[in-house]
Amino acid sequence: MEAGLFLAAVSGASAVFGFGATLLASKKQDPKYFNKGFLPARELSETGASLALRALGWGTLYAFTGCGILFYSIWKLSGARNFDEFRMKMGEILPVIPKNDPPQGRTEFSGINDLLSYLQDEKRNKD
Repeated sequence: MEAGLFLAAVSGASAVFGFGATLLASKKQDPKYFNKGFLPARELSETGASLALRALGWGTLYAFTGCGILFYSIWKLSGARNFDEFRMKMGEILPVIPKNDPPQGRTEFSGINDLLSYLQDEKRNKD
């Protein structure tokens, strides 16, 4: 329970710090337009919701286009004609993941504290 609260507190603090740092950087870069965002809505040409939707649309377009180009390039560079051939070529290039049968270590833990203490013990045993 304490470990979860600690992780939540650290995550929250880092999110607040990151947001604040971003605000300060944008204010420093262009203070005129930064302060314009604090004006009443009737003086703005665009609402925050429409700006957010436009940003989401462009971000989605960039993400799909960029990933599509990346994946298509990998497909073409591999020289595969179908998915089975691509899977076989990638299986030859990528490292083989060894089977863990039977399991070499513990696989179930009662909580995060149990997992962390197990990892510490394993690290001590390797050193």
